[in-house]
Amino acid sequence: MKLFVIILLTLVSLSACNEPPTQLEKIEQSGELRVLSRYSLTSYYVKSNQKLAGFEYELAKQFSDRLGVELKIIVPENLSTLKKMLIDGRADIAAAGLTMTEQRKKQLQFGPVYHEVTQQLVYKRGNPKPKNLTDIVNGSLEVVADSSHVEQLLELQKEIPELSWRENNELDNTDLLDLVQLELIDYTIIDSNEMSANQSLYPELRVAFDISEPQPLAWAMALSEDDSMYLEVVDFFHNIEASGELDKLIEKYYGYIRRFDYVDTRAIHRRIQTHLPNYKDLFQQAGEKYDFDWHLLAAIAYQESHWNPDAVSSTGVKGLMMLTLAAAREMGIKDRKDPEQSIMAGAGYLASLYDRMPERINDPDRLWFALAAYNIGLGHLEDARVITQKLGKNPDLWSDVRQSLPLLSKQKWYSETRYGYARGTEPVRYVQNIRRYLSIIFHHDEVSALPKPSIPDLDEKLPAAL
Repeated sequence: MKLFVIILLTLVSLSACNEPPTQLEKIEQSGELRVLSRYSLTSYYVKSNQKLAGFEYELAKQFSDRLGVELKIIVPENLSTLKKMLIDGRADIAAAGLTMTEQRKKQLQFGPVYHEVTQQLVYKRGNPKPKNLTDIVNGSLEVVADSSHVEQLLELQKEIPELSWRENNELDNTDLLDLVQLELIDYTIIDSNEMSANQSLYPELRVAFDISEPQPLAWAMALSEDDSMYLEVVDFFHNIEASGELDKLIEKYYGYIRRFDYVDTRAIHRRIQTHLPNYKDLFQQAGEKYDFDWHLLAAIAYQESHWNPDAVSSTGVKGLMMLTLAAAREMGIKDRKDPEQSIMAGAGYLASLYDRMPERINDPDRLWFALAAYNIGLGHLEDARVITQKLGKNPDLWSDVRQSLPLLSKQKWYSETRYGYARGTEPVRYVQNIRRYLSIIFHHDEVSALPKPSIPDLDEKLPAAL
């Protein structure tokens, strides 16, 4: 009997050994997660120091770390190739801001929804604004081939047979925005999240209207009876949503995107050409001394003075960095209108605020708080953090504290604070504007040198871009 049991256990063991590994086990054994993505400000890009970043990239990096394997990013030449590589098993996941359409669900398996977008028709400012799709039938419309935009247009064409377009298999969405800006085509279609991320870089472009209902974004995988990878992805997204990590990542990359101001955006584009070159070296020197990216310091100075060294406010702050007399004394400078003194002192003062934040607060929140304190003062910022805690939220997260800051102007709240009344909406707008200006300044500085969009290192002392 014992011999029979031993033989049976041996056969079961051998049978288990002969079972092919699951897809998840293959990835763990190979030590590599192959992820397909796209170059874009919403997916994946190369920073100025040649490191990798992006919303989709950071999600994929967290997932590969969870698996304990290396992350390999692959950027196919177009969406058609991306889909084929996934189906053929030459990649494990597509993390590329793909919308989950009915047609795609027939060919691919999608993970949990992590965001929603609408498809938007884009045209150039100054041209007649289309009110509906009938208005564009005589114009030139170009979209990315094999995209969800093509699927949507095919559906709309059933109602508007005269609707026509060209499918481009070589250019991506931002390339098509360039063509609209240059008036080489009349219209293109882009997802709302990409348009929001790129709007300040294309101030001449406008959204006419949405051509779709909200559509879900999700990671894609090849259809397979082996659901090991799918279940791991589902569990991963469940965990990062429950922990708040997903919301933090959305805030990091989209938190600065709010209302688009055409006049303001046009103004900074002009001043980048006419004013910034006069102070670029000084920003670089100050950035090197205090360990800040110079683009950030330039963005602060634009927010403060529009790069006017003689600027003076009604409250008495002066110079490029609009320093108070107290801050100037603290930093040991005498002439706040001297560009070099102002920039060096402003960078030094920001560094001191950054260093005074509690050690447990990490970037990028640490920087957001330092910027807010630069605007409103450490005392009022601390009051807002106390209020945040009283409301049951996290006083160490900018996304929570920025909701509490406006309460500093409400008697119910400021009457119980240490430092009293403050215009709490100002630091919220202040941080938001600086993040937007940063993306514009950096884009101008790098666009001629890099083949694809690139923004600063979000892991250094820099605002999220984006």
